[in-house]
Amino acid sequence: MVAIRCFKQILTHAFLYSFSLKICENIPLAPFTTFAIGGAARWFVEAASEDDVAEAAAWARQRGAGLFVLGGGSNLLVSDAGFDGLVLRIALRGMGTAGDGAQERLFRVAAGEDWNGFVDRAIQENCAGVECLAGIPGTVGGTPVQNVGAYGQEVASAIDRVRAFDLRECAFVELTAAECGFAYRRSRFNATDHGRFIVTRVDYRLKAGGAPTLRYADVQRAMDAAGIASPTLAQTADAVRRIRWAKGMLIVEGDPDCRSAGSFFKNPIVTEGHFQKIAPRRPAPPRFPAGSSPGEKGLVKIPAAWLIEQAGFRKGYILGAAGISSRHTLALVNRGSATADEILALARQISTAVEERFGIRLEMEPVRVGF
Repeated sequence: MVAIRCFKQILTHAFLYSFSLKICENIPLAPFTTFAIGGAARWFVEAASEDDVAEAAAWARQRGAGLFVLGGGSNLLVSDAGFDGLVLRIALRGMGTAGDGAQERLFRVAAGEDWNGFVDRAIQENCAGVECLAGIPGTVGGTPVQNVGAYGQEVASAIDRVRAFDLRECAFVELTAAECGFAYRRSRFNATDHGRFIVTRVDYRLKAGGAPTLRYADVQRAMDAAGIASPTLAQTADAVRRIRWAKGMLIVEGDPDCRSAGSFFKNPIVTEGHFQKIAPRRPAPPRFPAGSSPGEKGLVKIPAAWLIEQAGFRKGYILGAAGISSRHTLALVNRGSATADEILALARQISTAVEERFGIRLEMEPVRVGF
């Protein structure tokens, strides 16, 4: 476990406060991220229980220190200067079921659990609803924040409720899916109430014995190529992982394309009018429905990767120690010694070119800390 290794390395010089939590000083954050980039946290603590979460929040509040909640570090870019506050790493564990029914099963999963571990558990119990989200790195607690989605599924369609610590009220609350304000890659946790809640548990309501979701073209093509007419949940998840691997979006030890935060830009959503302005271009831009929420109806989603490629950037493009993945245009990678500033310089170069060519401003997907 990265945290344990890190703690052993710094115990000789870290100051431990006379506090029930072991709060350490000046802990490098790069080892806690898939980008492997970033400076140190002024203070750092791991929370293994909800009491730990509340206590860490109180500690930061009493000292007027900034607070950042760290999960799996897979959607994160940390400043080269680090974070001048308390980094709270969520390490809550536990996974169980409640209120099982003939057609549905409710999984209650602690925020610190590995996301892929939960997907595997759901598949083993023949429960559908998250099989297309296999291979996504990170922890369970981050999934409702970003409304994680891929290959035709979003966690919003599976989440029943979210338990969290409300920093404003200093109390634990449970929010229904409707109260989470889910939209494409958004929720109240990263939008209207950004920084207010610390997720400690997520409940997922899955379909017992349900069929896999096959609405995404890449997944359907993989099944057709394998000659599988009626795939199982496990076969669907395996196909998704292979697709992700081919695109450099699967964390594999030693793979240089994996030193990234996955998709660096969100697929932009534009009006039908704006889409029609660029539609006459050749090749014609791909288009998809923006989503099912009221605010997304009638809008068009355009693949950011297509826009980036048409703006002149190709797989393997290099800018200093930063670059574009050799397998997917949407992933920016640390080629070994990249700084956060270098990653952002490449991102700005790409987004400027896209905006000049298409009048579309790309939005960065990773959370940025310490900037």
